[in-house]
Amino acid sequence: MGNGRAVLCSLPVVAVCLAALMFANLLLYLYLDSLYPSFVFPSPHRHCPPRHFKLGTMNDCVPWLQCPEVRADIRRLKMVGQGAVKKVYLSEWRGQKVAVCALSSEAYRADFLHGLSMLRLLQSARVVQLVGACEGDGVFVTEYHPLGTPLGLDEALVVPRYRSSDTWPTRLRLALDYVVFLSFLHDSPAGVRVMCDSNDLSKTLSQFLLTADFRLVANDLDALPEATPGGQGVKCGPRQLTGDFVAPEQLWPHGEDKPFSDELMPSYSEKTDIWKIPEVTSFLLGHVIGSDVIHFHLFQIHADCKKQDPRQRPTAKEVLNVYRAVYDTMVENQQQSRDML
Repeated sequence: MGNGRAVLCSLPVVAVCLAALMFANLLLYLYLDSLYPSFVFPSPHRHCPPRHFKLGTMNDCVPWLQCPEVRADIRRLKMVGQGAVKKVYLSEWRGQKVAVCALSSEAYRADFLHGLSMLRLLQSARVVQLVGACEGDGVFVTEYHPLGTPLGLDEALVVPRYRSSDTWPTRLRLALDYVVFLSFLHDSPAGVRVMCDSNDLSKTLSQFLLTADFRLVANDLDALPEATPGGQGVKCGPRQLTGDFVAPEQLWPHGEDKPFSDELMPSYSEKTDIWKIPEVTSFLLGHVIGSDVIHFHLFQIHADCKKQDPRQRPTAKEVLNVYRAVYDTMVENQQQSRDML
């Protein structure tokens, strides 16, 4: 009789223990879900024939706008940016938001036209979409991305509608997009091109735009000189560069006692872009859950990017292969953690 009463008394205890175990598993699952959020496949890239575009809710691709359409059909709303080369206006074309880029000064017409030619040559999913141009008026038109440059990434991700996107997959995909662009740039239809508007972190990030689904597209292509493989290198302007962000070979090599001279400054290669990858990635990753794990996986390739001898640095394609492997590893770990539950 006593034993039966003891068994009956122990049943609620067992039920409580089982419930506690299930609750603990739920908490563990939620924690792992925050550490390894569900993999979201990248949004499909636009598909248009060459020299065509498609915006927003448009169903069909249309040819790039020419001078008559640019002059008659585009309404400028407000200026949203200004630099030495161009001014940028939020504008409207047939109900679609676009960005109008207008030459700021005739002194920079060559830079402006170089940027436009690069935009035409490099049109792809890695570059902002060209809508049209009127060279004679010093104007070209691109797709408008309201989130602006990655410099505002942290501010954008605290907005309630975007807060759920502040995860390691979102941020690592942005870093991947950056390296994908460098790999494309170093083996592009326009030859081996070097990012010269990249003398500090802010300037480098300002060359890109954030899309609505938090992808990175190159936008400012005004300074992409060509480096001939095994031949003539590039120099990013006639002025002396300083600081830790630029690659060592971009610094004046003849000491403080000898005044800087552009004629005596050696040229350099696309490997200057490789040197800057770790800082850009560190900014894009931020401090979300899982970012420390990513930094651990990327430690060796980033150390290789920082080798003093540019010839010993990896290519952008080699860096990209490591980044993709790390992404796949993180996703696989997420799935294994869930399967264990």
